[in-house]
Formats: sequence, C-alpha cells, structure tokens
Amino acid sequence: MKFGIVVFPGSNCDRDMHYVLNNIYGQEVVYLWHKDTDLQNVDGIILPGGFSYGDYLRSGALAKFSPIMQEVVKFAKAGNFVLGVCNGFQILCEVELLPGALLPNTNQKFVCKNTNIIATNNKTIITSHIPRGKVLNIPIAHGEGRYYADEETIRNLHLNDQIVFKYCNENGETVEEANPNGSIENIAGICNESKNVFGMMPHPERASDIELGNVDGRYIFDSIIENLS
Repeated sequence: MKFGIVVFPGSNCDRDMHYVLNNIYGQEVVYLWHKDTDLQNVDGIILPGGFSYGDYLRSGALAKFSPIMQEVVKFAKAGNFVLGVCNGFQILCEVELLPGALLPNTNQKFVCKNTNIIATNNKTIITSHIPRGKVLNIPIAHGEGRYYADEETIRNLHLNDQIVFKYCNENGETVEEANPNGSIENIAGICNESKNVFGMMPHPERASDIELGNVDGRYIFDSIIENLS
C-alpha cells in the first residue's frame, strides 16, 4: 500500500500520521505538498490535523484553493480512499466531499483532551476491525470541531448510514455530557454516501503507539490497512 499525506502550511500532524503508517504498519508513505498536482500513484490519501494557513477566515477555508485539493477531489470522486482528521475533516467539508461544516466549539475554547467515541457503523473501511459496542479512547485537539448540518442533511446521513463515530461516555452511551464541543447528535465522524471519503475530529494517530500508553487508534488503522490491501 502507498499512502499520500497532504501537507499544508500549518499542518502539524503530518509526521505523526507518517510515523504510524510507516514505522508501525510498514506502509509506503509519501508527502504531498499543497502546491503539488502529482498524487504519485498513491492508493489512499490522508489530510492530517493542524492549522492550515493559520486557520485564517475559518478552518480549512483557504486550503480549499490549494492546487493539490483539485487532484484530491478528482481522486475521491473516482472512488478512491480519502481520510481527513481534524483540520483534514474541516477541509473535506469545505471542498464539499463531505456534507455539513465544523463550527467553533460551544464553549468558544480550544479543547485538547482524551475523549471516548463509539463506531455507529462497523461496516466501513475505517471501522470494520472495531468490535460492535467497543468504546475507543481517542484524543481531540480543536477549537472548531462542532459538527453541524441542516435537518435534511442529518436525515440523509441517517438514511445512508453515513454517521461513523459519535462521542460517548465510558459505557458507550451518547449522552450530552460526553460531547466535548456541542456537535449535533454527538457526531465525531462521518463519511460520504459512497463510503470512500471519511472525516473525523479525534486523532487516531495519537493513540497508536504503545509508548503513549494507548493503542485504541490501531482499530481504525487495522481496518484501513486490511480493507485497502
């Protein structure tokens, strides 16, 4: 497998993602600079977390116009795998590969902590290795992570089984107290209707090394590697 990690000015999780895919999983990984237009024949693309272009205007708004994103959109629309984590999720919404938007957290503060999430769809590329009902402890770090979409979009997400992750408590209950940012229906991750483009706010790459004392993120990477191999 060959993965491409898109790097924007302000990306800060690109090396974390590279480390997990290359050092832990032994995959070939290349960086795709934001000014590039050559995807280097990758099998999957990941948009990492960070603060692309300093999060000026709103998160992901400027990255939308990077030359590489025109190619990412074509790549995704051809049915290929794309995952956006945190800022990457915001960017995927900006280019309309995913519906909805990520708004400022309800408390108007940057939130950086471990959160619990549960997969609500265990049949996707990124969740097939997660046991049903398994609660994952995955870190978040964002100021604009509140997922929002209008009623029709939310209804379609349910109809098409596009909601992938929800924030929950340690018992797997999607209660308000477990919602760290005010996301509608505790949504932490979604996919497109074709189920090849995914976005999530929590950072699985920050929970995949035994040295960190948490490898819950590996359930997600295990799923990706197996499904794309």
